[in-house]
Amino acid sequence: MLTTSAVRGRFVWHELSTTDPSAAQDFYKSVVGWSTSKYDGVPMEYTMWMAGESPIGGVMALPDEAKAMGAPPAWLAYIEVPDADATIEEAVKLGATILMPAHTAQDVGRFSILRDPQGAVFAVITSATPPTDETDPKPLEFSWHELVTSDPAAAIEFYDKLFGWDSKGEFDMGEKGIYKMFGRDRFTYGGVMKQPEGMGVPPHWLHYINVDSADAATERATQAGGNVMLPPMDVPGGGRISIMTDPQGAMFAVHANTSQATA
Repeated sequence: MLTTSAVRGRFVWHELSTTDPSAAQDFYKSVVGWSTSKYDGVPMEYTMWMAGESPIGGVMALPDEAKAMGAPPAWLAYIEVPDADATIEEAVKLGATILMPAHTAQDVGRFSILRDPQGAVFAVITSATPPTDETDPKPLEFSWHELVTSDPAAAIEFYDKLFGWDSKGEFDMGEKGIYKMFGRDRFTYGGVMKQPEGMGVPPHWLHYINVDSADAATERATQAGGNVMLPPMDVPGGGRISIMTDPQGAMFAVHANTSQATA
C-alpha cells in the first residue's frame, strides 16, 4: 500500500538522453538560457542543467542499449516517491513495464525507468536528499507536464493510484477531446489528452519549460536548428506555448505564463 507524503508525486528532475550531448547543451543554452555544470558522481559523463544556481535536470549520451532498442533522443521526467521499490512493485501490478530496474546511486538516490500501460515512459526516484519545499515554477524551470496517450481514462487511473494525483479541472478541446488536468495540493502539474489519430505519434510525456516569451524562444530554436511542431499559440489560463524538437530530435515545449505579473 503506497502512502501519502510531502514529496510523493512531485516532478523533481528532467533528463535528456541524446546522440550529441555537446550540441544539445549549446542548443538549450541558446534557446532556454540554461547554464551547465559537470557532475562527477556517476560513472558515465553527465552534465546538469542549471536554472541560475539551481540544478533542475541533466543531459547524457543516449545509452548504446537504448539505441539498439530503437530509442530516439528524448526527455525523461523523474517523479519523487517515498519508497522507490514499493512504487515499482505497485506500478508493475497496475500494468507498467520496467525498462531499467531499480538502481541506487550515491548522493542521488534510488530510481527506476518505467513504461506505463499505454506506452509512455517515466521514471521514479527516492532522492538521497529530500527535495526542498515545493514552490510555483520559476523562470527556466519545467512548468507543465503533458501526457499524450491512447487511453486517457486508464492512464489517469494508473497515475492517480501510483502518485496520488488529484483532478484539477478539465476543458473541452472540441474534436481533440477533453483535456484533463492533474496535480497535488494547490499545484497543477499538467494535463492528459488523447493522442491524435492517424499521426503516428505514440503515447508520450511532453515537458514544458518556463520561458519569458514563447515566441522569442521559438525564434531562437529555429535559428539554432530546431524544428517547430506547433507554432506559438495562446492557451487557457493566460499562457502561451510552442512545441518543438531539438536538432537531435528530442521533443520539448516552452511555456510563457503571460497572465503572471512580473516580479
